[in-house]
Amino acid sequence: MNIQTRGERNNNPGNIERNSTMWQGMSDAQPDSRFVKFDEPAYGIRALAKIMLTYYHKYGYVTVQQIIDRWAPPEENDTSAYVAHVADVLGVEPDKPFNVDSPANLELLVKAIIAHENGRIAYDDKTIQDGIDMALA
Repeated sequence: MNIQTRGERNNNPGNIERNSTMWQGMSDAQPDSRFVKFDEPAYGIRALAKIMLTYYHKYGYVTVQQIIDRWAPPEENDTSAYVAHVADVLGVEPDKPFNVDSPANLELLVKAIIAHENGRIAYDDKTIQDGIDMALA
């Protein structure tokens, strides 16, 4: 039996918290009191990729350390372990620039976050690519 994580049940593998943002593909019903529920996983992946692009372009976060510090603040997470995991998966130093603007790098970053948030990647490459393509459109 394959038990889904909360992020998978919500089609929100990045565990994006609910706020005033009305995301594309956001479900009409929002049964989770904390996290957004999306209609399909590709929409949750799109939102995750959009946030990563916003961090990069709007806030100038260019290192894994900066990105994950913002994404998973230490008040709620073991951020240092999160940074180390993502940097290791990406094969980069946590404090060295990482080009999120590259579609291939964005995909690697998104996959690393999904893996960390859910303990696995339960999506095929097409679903992930569809989400990233929507984010880049």
